[in-house]
Amino acid sequence: MAAGRKSTWWWRRKAAVVAGVAIAVSVFLASHCYFRRENMIKAEEALVSMCEERARMIQDQFAVSVNHVHALGILISTFYYQKQPPALDQETFAYYTAKTAFERPLLNGVAYAERVVRSQRETFESRQGWTIMTMKREPSPMQDEYAPVIYSQETVSHIGALDMMSGEEDRENILRARATGKAVLTKPFRLLKSNHLGVVLTFPVYYAGLPEDATIEQRVQATAGYLGGAFDVESLVENLLKQLAGSQDIMVNVYDITNGTEPLIMYGPQNPEGYMPLSHFNMLDFGDPLRKHQMHCRYRVKPPLPFSAITTPFGIFVIIMLGGYIVFAAKNHYDNVKEDCRKMEELKFQAEAADVAKSQFLATVSHEIRTPMNGVLGMLDMLLDTDLNLTQKDYAQTAQVCGRALISLINEVLDRAKIEAGKLEIEAVPFYLRSTLDDVISLFSSKSREKGIELAVFVSDKVPEVVTGDPGRFRQIVTNLVGNSVKFTERGHIFIQVHLAETSNLTIDGEVYGDLHGETQEDKLQVGSFNTLSGFQAADARNSWENFKLLVSDEKLSPEVSASEMTSEKAEENVTLIVSVEDTGIGIPLRAQDRVFTPFMQADSSTSRNYGGTGIGLSITKCLVELMGGEISFISQSNLGSTFTFSAVVKRCNKDSIIDTKRTPEALPSGFKGMKTFLIDGKPVRSAVTKYHLKRLGLAVDISRTVKLALISLARCNGSLKTRRQPYVIFVEKDSWYTGMDVHLHDQLLLLKQNGCILELPKVILLVARESEKAKACSFIDTVIMKPLRASTVAACLQQVLGIEKPQKEMLNGLANLHTLLAGKNILVVDDNKVNLRVAAGILKKYGARVECAESGKDAVSLLQLPHKFDACFMDVQMPEMDGFEATKLIRLVESIANECSRNEGASIYREEPMADEWHLPILAMTADVIQATYEKCMKSGMDGYVSKPFEEQQLYQAVAKFLVPKSNLDL
Repeated sequence: MAAGRKSTWWWRRKAAVVAGVAIAVSVFLASHCYFRRENMIKAEEALVSMCEERARMIQDQFAVSVNHVHALGILISTFYYQKQPPALDQETFAYYTAKTAFERPLLNGVAYAERVVRSQRETFESRQGWTIMTMKREPSPMQDEYAPVIYSQETVSHIGALDMMSGEEDRENILRARATGKAVLTKPFRLLKSNHLGVVLTFPVYYAGLPEDATIEQRVQATAGYLGGAFDVESLVENLLKQLAGSQDIMVNVYDITNGTEPLIMYGPQNPEGYMPLSHFNMLDFGDPLRKHQMHCRYRVKPPLPFSAITTPFGIFVIIMLGGYIVFAAKNHYDNVKEDCRKMEELKFQAEAADVAKSQFLATVSHEIRTPMNGVLGMLDMLLDTDLNLTQKDYAQTAQVCGRALISLINEVLDRAKIEAGKLEIEAVPFYLRSTLDDVISLFSSKSREKGIELAVFVSDKVPEVVTGDPGRFRQIVTNLVGNSVKFTERGHIFIQVHLAETSNLTIDGEVYGDLHGETQEDKLQVGSFNTLSGFQAADARNSWENFKLLVSDEKLSPEVSASEMTSEKAEENVTLIVSVEDTGIGIPLRAQDRVFTPFMQADSSTSRNYGGTGIGLSITKCLVELMGGEISFISQSNLGSTFTFSAVVKRCNKDSIIDTKRTPEALPSGFKGMKTFLIDGKPVRSAVTKYHLKRLGLAVDISRTVKLALISLARCNGSLKTRRQPYVIFVEKDSWYTGMDVHLHDQLLLLKQNGCILELPKVILLVARESEKAKACSFIDTVIMKPLRASTVAACLQQVLGIEKPQKEMLNGLANLHTLLAGKNILVVDDNKVNLRVAAGILKKYGARVECAESGKDAVSLLQLPHKFDACFMDVQMPEMDGFEATKLIRLVESIANECSRNEGASIYREEPMADEWHLPILAMTADVIQATYEKCMKSGMDGYVSKPFEEQQLYQAVAKFLVPKSNLDL
């Protein structure tokens, strides 16, 4: 049996070897045939290219010669017929044509024959002193008209006095030329002197004044004569072929194929030679529509077979044989490798399980820590609302700051755990990009004012107003980058830019720069010496004014397509955003740049001591950017700062696609559109950013570097300002403000008003970046705007300065308004954690609400059976037995049944009279992790929104203001 199995194995191996060799030979032959065929195709393409090139050059040379003959005809018409006496004679014509013969190298000579009718013959012969002769040198018999040669080049002087009408073919060409007004050709013939094949070109010469759309009769009557020339076609083709490469490889024939059955040879051997299987025919256009010409090209010999057609198939044969040998040898090791792979899979599974277990442990621990921390923070918040002495208040505030720092760290650790466990998902919802960025910079406004640094954001006009993506994660990325910049920047600026990838010069190339020769740059920096946002030098030179102004100027030429003009296909296409965060902080040392995105790693130990932080933020940022389909990189230099640039893929979106109004930010006021404003700022980048915010309000902005230039600009546009009664405003940057400027500016504005240039004094607004600068505002300043600039804050300031009444919705803010909304309202709070329940109830009661608590979803459903007394419900989403989502669905089901009955029966089963409104209780989700309890899940279950725990005043107001109406309004 063993011998039989061995014999079978040997025959199988032998069959496999034979099959492998047969396959290799077949591949060799197939590849050899393929390369031969490819060689012939390339040879044919080369032949076609060379033939077309030669045909084009022959046509061009012929056309040049025809143009020179045409010019000579114009010369004869001008100097012979339009001058009295004629300024042209035989001697002059012969001299001129001899001197200009180099312009007509293809012509043996040119001659001019005048048109003479029978009645003019005697006068003509008397004037010329000779008799008109036929082609046979005999006196011409009497006929209707003649074409005797009166001028000729020396090379063809023998045709003088000959009547060109006496030749049959010449007569046909003359009649056809004068009827069409174009040059005509004869069939090929042997030229007298060179014995080369050629053709005669005949061109009509008309008297002046012939219209372009003349009829045949008008052309015949206006014919003065005929200009002819003999073309040496053989010389033309021969000279061109000598000039071109590859002329030795191909053979060319030129034919006159006017008579398709009997083509006339014009160039080349009478009997075609060469390799005929590969040939190409090309039509030639010599300008005569009646005569047709053709070029025939072919190789002189058969194209040689390239050496690669043999070596390449042979190489493939060798490779196949070697591959077969390798496969055969690898088979012996297959079992060992298979066993090793099995062990590796087991180890990999164990490692992945351990990693997931670690991430789940971190997530669980983070949640468990978060729950009591929310209670701690809530109680501290309530404690701070009580009467405390200064020491007690300081202790409570310190504990609150530490608790919030711990919550922030837990959030980062949880995000990292989710990323490692693969449970972090990116949502796709429409959001307003510019409003999101405004919210981010508002988070750091107090810190930037405290340090006196410029914090600004600029979004290109080409970036869509509404995009589809993950607003929460996008905000988190920008917040992390801006937070780091604020932390490590003590002077200068922090500048956020957003552009489209197709127009931006901020590529994600991962390029970094370290210290320049290890030197410190602080001594080299001079404020205002660089064209940046603040005047301080930045690490990335691409963000300079020279590059920034190109982007701004390009936006003026190509404005963004409005939402109404955007097609449905355009609205759904992907766009790549390029976001950069530039600062002039301490920068990143070269030795630490390779571990910037490593979790829990910082530049060095001193960074953590001086600035705090865990080093996890940038690693999370990098993961989020990659989840959003983008990349992140940075450029940094010590003592100059850093520029982080990342890309994010989002989709264009129409405003109409935002169905849920809760995601729509408050609209900017529209009453400022067209209002004229003047901006005084000596820094071009900063002025462009300020103009961006003003343009969002519809303001027309005129930028001047100095007050003097602004006053000149104001005086120039006095005409438009007189006719428009709309008020206008002057914005002045603090850097452009000097001592005594308020008096000078006020006096100049009064002078303009007295001169009638302006109707009323403009409002003057000062832009400052530091709190201390606000107190130094002068008496003639109407108001001061603290940076960073936001369109909403500028609008509010303008409304205040110009005395424009704000909408009622804008007036509602702050603690008093929240108290007005909640006072007397019946609120149900549902949470399984008694501490959180107590915190939520205490905060709501602080604002005047009547609160009732429930510790489970089942209790909430029981309390909310119709009819009930509650005006709103705050529902925790994570509870045992029945969570907040399931409880909300049951509540909505009961409301739906009641509303359906009311619509069918006219009155509610819970009310005696018909209902004015349907049953719908506002239910707001309470969660410590807004990202985990996603917005879509809340909406899907029937909730109206969410608030984070512990409650914050602004967020609570924004959540309840959409659903609750103050009692004073209800009384009205």
